[in-house]
Amino acid sequence: MDTPALPALSELTDRARVVTCPLRVPFRGVTERELMLVEAPSGWVEWAPFLEYGAEESSRWLRSAVDLGWGHTPEPSLSSVEVNATIPAVDVAASPGAVARLLDRYPGCTTVKVKVAEAGQTLDDDLARVRAVREARPGIAVRVDANAGWTVDEAFTAAQALTDPSQGGGPLDYMEQPCATVAELAELRRCLGSRGMMVRVAADELIRKSTDPLAVVQAGACDVAVLKAAPLGGVAQVRAIAEEIGRFGVAVTVSSALESAVGMYAGLLAAASLPGYTDDEDMVVAPQAAGLATGSLFAEDVCAPREIVDGRLAVTRLSPDPDRLAALASPAGRRDWWFDRLAASYAHL
Repeated sequence: MDTPALPALSELTDRARVVTCPLRVPFRGVTERELMLVEAPSGWVEWAPFLEYGAEESSRWLRSAVDLGWGHTPEPSLSSVEVNATIPAVDVAASPGAVARLLDRYPGCTTVKVKVAEAGQTLDDDLARVRAVREARPGIAVRVDANAGWTVDEAFTAAQALTDPSQGGGPLDYMEQPCATVAELAELRRCLGSRGMMVRVAADELIRKSTDPLAVVQAGACDVAVLKAAPLGGVAQVRAIAEEIGRFGVAVTVSSALESAVGMYAGLLAAASLPGYTDDEDMVVAPQAAGLATGSLFAEDVCAPREIVDGRLAVTRLSPDPDRLAALASPAGRRDWWFDRLAASYAHL
């Protein structure tokens, strides 16, 4: 996909709406998602870097929105994408039925990602949450996502406990970003391998927040690369990175950055447009179930939620509902903050 001409900043601001969407449960430490929607020539796009991100990093998210809104949109290879369920760090002791209720929002999903290593919680809390998942959906493939919350020793201890049948554990599809650095992920992989533990290590933050997304793969520090369209600069960038990653025999999961139902189109298009790539031994490296079904975490969204059918989401472009845009409009002060942020990020493009 060719890089389109950059629209004027005034064109972006004239077409932009800033909204605040409440979440059902806290996710990444927040209870609401602020985001900007822009009515572009090819359809609505979203610009929603997390609030703590600076202008330079946020500019990659802006490039993604501009490419999708003002550029040539590639034709997806698939009409729908397999997705995983997502379970936030709910307190099972305080709400015993919460996990089962959350899983009911993911009909047909055969893979689930469970948030772990939440601040203020313990490994016992994580074990209870994963056990509740296994009890509610026997046989489901389980991933855990620590968001870099563990040391190597803590991650290894968690892997042992989570796979220990005597503690209600079982196989893990992978551990996502268990530690913060490339060196730590590489060390954890060596520890797991030396003990014969078949637990894959996935990298997320080390890819989406890096100026060199391939560094963690080239270092042999992960088995799975988690790619997110907006943070990496758009659909074309995901495709290019995925093709390079495939040559190392590393699998790819396309995942969400907690977008709205409108913004999720970029991730769905990326997942449905991945190239047919092979590793150095000509073995096909298949994409994994995508982490793109996070819409169920929203209590209110800018349009009707995307419907999961048989564990899959359709690759369709959605437009926000005007009434919902009005109801979810952010206060004037927050709108001004986002417009100032847009100008600062725009300067980096």
